[in-house]
Amino acid sequence: MRRWLTSALLGGGVGFAAYRRGALTLNGALGAAVVGGIVFARGGAPAAGALLAFFGSSTALSRLGTTRKEHAPLAQAKGARRDVWQVLANGGAATLCIGLGGPRQGGGGLVGALAVAAADTWATELGLLSTRQPRLITTLSPVAAGTSGGITPEGLAASVGGALVVGLTWVMLGGARRGLPVALLAGLGGSLMDSLLGATVQALYRCPRCGVLTESEVHRPCGQSTELVRGHRWMTNDAVNALSTLTGAAIGGALWRPSLTTERGGARQGRG
Repeated sequence: MRRWLTSALLGGGVGFAAYRRGALTLNGALGAAVVGGIVFARGGAPAAGALLAFFGSSTALSRLGTTRKEHAPLAQAKGARRDVWQVLANGGAATLCIGLGGPRQGGGGLVGALAVAAADTWATELGLLSTRQPRLITTLSPVAAGTSGGITPEGLAASVGGALVVGLTWVMLGGARRGLPVALLAGLGGSLMDSLLGATVQALYRCPRCGVLTESEVHRPCGQSTELVRGHRWMTNDAVNALSTLTGAAIGGALWRPSLTTERGGARQGRG
């Protein structure tokens, strides 16, 4: 009980601090408190560190080059402040894995899901600052900066960096060593899935007044309802993120298999 209470206080503290700094909306802060409390209580220091590594690094990167990002050709559906749906899309799968399986059985799913969330966020935030024009992952056709499914060499390198930060934090705080390769493979696999979904089925709209492409059904600067030009209305960016992190969790879980390796510092069972 004491551990859960301490974890709830830590999760709530992180959520409140993020809200005060403008990184989360109020409902996003409440969602982060729940996610953080469960992860801290069930996963201990390695899981808590991996979660904070994703969230902290992603928040910092979102503040880089804000002026340039605001003037990107494609309008994003939401701003830099994450709401509860974004919190759950990025952290829900990881929370479910560690909540049900703990670090031994659910560690792979948590590391894989958070690696995808970090890889995708790093690729998006740093990719928007790239001087090269992105190319759509499905056709390699040039697309506007910020277009879902667009990739650049810098964005791909950033996705590797994001995944490695999650994996390294997990290992440095005492998690199983296999967390690092799991983070790298799951992070890359899930982030590529994110790009593929973004290029094919994610909803993309056009403002009939100014012609700007956006991920929102309403173009806020114009106050104009938009027209669907690609994908499905229900396949929002949050839905794509949720499916991608679930993919990362599945890859991480498949690669984890505790029977193939031992936990760091774990005692081997004696024979006989």
